[in-house]
Amino acid sequence: MSTISKQKTSALKIFQSVLLGLLLFSAHVNAEVSSLDLPTLGDSTGIIFSPEYERRLGQAFLSQIRRQAHIITDPEIETYINSIGYRLVSHSDNNTQKFTFFIINDPSINAFSAPGGIVGINSGTVLMSSSESELAGVMAHEIAHVTQKHMARAMEQQARMSIPRMAAMIGAIILASQNPDAGQAAIVATQGIAAQSQINFTRSNEQEADRIGMQLLARSDFDPMGMPDFFQKLLEDSRYQGQAPEFLRSHPLTSNRIADTRARAESYPPNPDIHESKNYKFVKAKLRVLLARDPSDANKYFQQKLETEKYGDNFANYTYGDALALTEMGDYEQARKKLERLLGTDPENTFYILALAGLDVHKSDYAGAFKIYDNAVKLFPDYRPAVYSYAKALLQDNKPAKAADILHEYGKHYEPDLVYYEYLTRAEGEAGNKIEAGIASAEYYYLSGETGVAIDQIRHLLRSHDPRPDYYQTERLQDRLVFMEQELKIEKDMKIKE
Repeated sequence: MSTISKQKTSALKIFQSVLLGLLLFSAHVNAEVSSLDLPTLGDSTGIIFSPEYERRLGQAFLSQIRRQAHIITDPEIETYINSIGYRLVSHSDNNTQKFTFFIINDPSINAFSAPGGIVGINSGTVLMSSSESELAGVMAHEIAHVTQKHMARAMEQQARMSIPRMAAMIGAIILASQNPDAGQAAIVATQGIAAQSQINFTRSNEQEADRIGMQLLARSDFDPMGMPDFFQKLLEDSRYQGQAPEFLRSHPLTSNRIADTRARAESYPPNPDIHESKNYKFVKAKLRVLLARDPSDANKYFQQKLETEKYGDNFANYTYGDALALTEMGDYEQARKKLERLLGTDPENTFYILALAGLDVHKSDYAGAFKIYDNAVKLFPDYRPAVYSYAKALLQDNKPAKAADILHEYGKHYEPDLVYYEYLTRAEGEAGNKIEAGIASAEYYYLSGETGVAIDQIRHLLRSHDPRPDYYQTERLQDRLVFMEQELKIEKDMKIKE
């Protein structure tokens, strides 16, 4: 076969592959739209994503993240980041969207969002920020990506551009079959046009997320300058370090963009009611201890800071962080002195209270820890970190029945989550309640996005003879089985699950 014939054959194969890809893509989009019966709403993105599809897609995405990344499940840190997130969301024009906020144990600086209200922040981003408004600025930006449906728009843009782009590509392939050099140039050109279109679309998304995020900051009584200040810090740090952090690669920054966000922030009238929680500094201190390769490194860091901060605004949070580091190092006496001194100045500070209880757990003084936890849950019965920390300590001290009791009491009034079902599964199992442990385990798998595994668990429990579920347990299991089977069918219809 001649060289020209080989080129024509190769081009024909590419041409056939491209056509097949186009047909499959069109069929996939049309099939999804048909199977979901998505309404045509005022927002054109309704053609691609329904709110229900977004929610389920977000769950599937989060399930993957949980398998691939180390999400921090510390109750105090989780509760804090959700409080900031929902404070911002409550001032959004789309405040009916449910969100999931979490921090990934990763020292790099990055943040991301996904359909279904998924917002993740790397721990390095929290540590890099200098104020709660800076952290809130990053979160507001990611929230705006979700509320403005930027991922759905991107998919719609790709679908809308595919036919003319494909036509240009087909023309280039035909040209390549006649003139390989000219054809290759044409292919590169069409790919370049497509890439530029995507870049422009991404830039417009980033600008919109800046604008909407800035509104959220101002409405939520954060300092709008937090956003441009953090952007400027990242840009300067990347120039100094010589390598851009992940955040800058996924959220391209320019001097013009920073100037625009700064001008926008300055356009807001001064707000005398800017409110930043003191919890921000305690969460940063706790994160620094969690991230340290060795607790002695964190101890050295806080000791150095305390030398210049004896009467400063950061004395309390640096002392708190140092106490946590000393606890991890096993220096309980020094840690207790610091925490008791802090509690003397602020006796209802939950970070101090739980740190002191945690110290007693570390040294296996469970009687002392339980006394503190008992008082804490009486003072703050709705405070998730206190309840979960207490349950975890009870499990460590082989008191599963009491752990199950306090979890059930909490679950009557507040929405259970993954940590709740993780602890409840263990508590019921160790207390000898195998059916209840199995039910809790099934709920854990369902919330993890493993609906099929949850269904298998429930079916196994319904077939169990030793022990056999009682009448009420059987009713609960059958109700959940019907619900989860319907959920799995929907997931399969949406092609979210195989």
